[in-house]
Amino acid sequence: MEPWKKNLGVLWIGQFLVMGGMTMIMPFMSLYLQSPRIGMTDPHEIATWSGVIFAGNFVTAFLFQPLWGKLSDKYGRKMMLLRSGFGMAIVMVLMGFATSPWHLLVLRMVNGTISGFNPAAVSLVSATTPKEKMGFAMGTLQSGGIAGTILGPFLGGLLADAVGYRPIFYLTGASLFAASMLAFFVVKERFNRAEAAAKPNVSVIAGFRQLSGVPQLTALFAVTFLLQFAMIGPNPLMPLYVQKLHGTDVNLAFWAGFVSSAAGITNMVAAPLLGKLSDRIGQERVLGISLVGAALLFIPQAFAGSVWQLLLFRLLQGCFLGGLIPSVNALVRRFTPDGMEGRAFSLNTSMLSLGNMVGPIVGGLVSGWTGIGGVFLISSLLFFVNALWVRQTLVSKRVMVKRE
Repeated sequence: MEPWKKNLGVLWIGQFLVMGGMTMIMPFMSLYLQSPRIGMTDPHEIATWSGVIFAGNFVTAFLFQPLWGKLSDKYGRKMMLLRSGFGMAIVMVLMGFATSPWHLLVLRMVNGTISGFNPAAVSLVSATTPKEKMGFAMGTLQSGGIAGTILGPFLGGLLADAVGYRPIFYLTGASLFAASMLAFFVVKERFNRAEAAAKPNVSVIAGFRQLSGVPQLTALFAVTFLLQFAMIGPNPLMPLYVQKLHGTDVNLAFWAGFVSSAAGITNMVAAPLLGKLSDRIGQERVLGISLVGAALLFIPQAFAGSVWQLLLFRLLQGCFLGGLIPSVNALVRRFTPDGMEGRAFSLNTSMLSLGNMVGPIVGGLVSGWTGIGGVFLISSLLFFVNALWVRQTLVSKRVMVKRE
């Protein structure tokens, strides 16, 4: 097997285990706070702490990802991959020993601080994959993370009933450790540390200014933020929306979970296919079409008359969402100056974390004024604006360059 294919296969498994492990704990976090060892009883206090603990990871991830990106450009992507994987494995095991909500909050913030498996994996794959296979590789890698994200909560719920809450943290830590060990022994990276050390030592702030001065990268970072903002924003409200459409409490939790994960299911299937298509017709074209398609499918979700309609629209939307992140990652690699790939992908991950933080907050505020339908419509508008931005900064300039 060619080295780039071997790296891609191992990192697909790593992405699946990492994202599955990270999301496995989320379904029962509020219940874990009520367990005898932590012992919280006030419903309002439990809800508040659950939200704060959930957000703590994304706050520190947003702040520290650029630093790890800088170090990956200096010391290698594989080293940052292993640092993140082994570090998160330790933190996850420690969460199983928590005795107060403060312990969980601090550990979640530490987890966000040392995280970075995803941008390191993306950067490593981009550095070892032939250019003509870049879209396919990025789409395949994304599908591993999405598969873990979809199955993680499901497995977490099953395991919580079977073995209790605390052992799940140990199992999650073990899965992260296994993914890191697999990468340690199998993943290969050609990285000239002497050559990297000889390059000017650019600070995190200076690197950010340099990357943000590339208009194509600015547009791509905006796509990442808006994608996460638009997808995460309605999620906390989805059970209420499903309840309104379903009209009964029978199987309500099942339908709410199914609808919430529907776009992820088709996204997982479509990502490698659209990534392969982008290698043939261009990532810019696939990105523009995917943005417009996703924007259009937000609109009928706002006016759905039944759960089946909402489910259908979200399944269709997932097909277009599958073309976004692979295209963005391939284009980020193309427009990033040599030697700054790690910073660029880490900054892109910071935008994803920012979307995770801002999306639920803004979604809750907007729904209070307009209802959840307004959240879908605003997301649609933002995607259309972003599609125009992408067309102006990527597609139009590419056509002009070809004419010249």
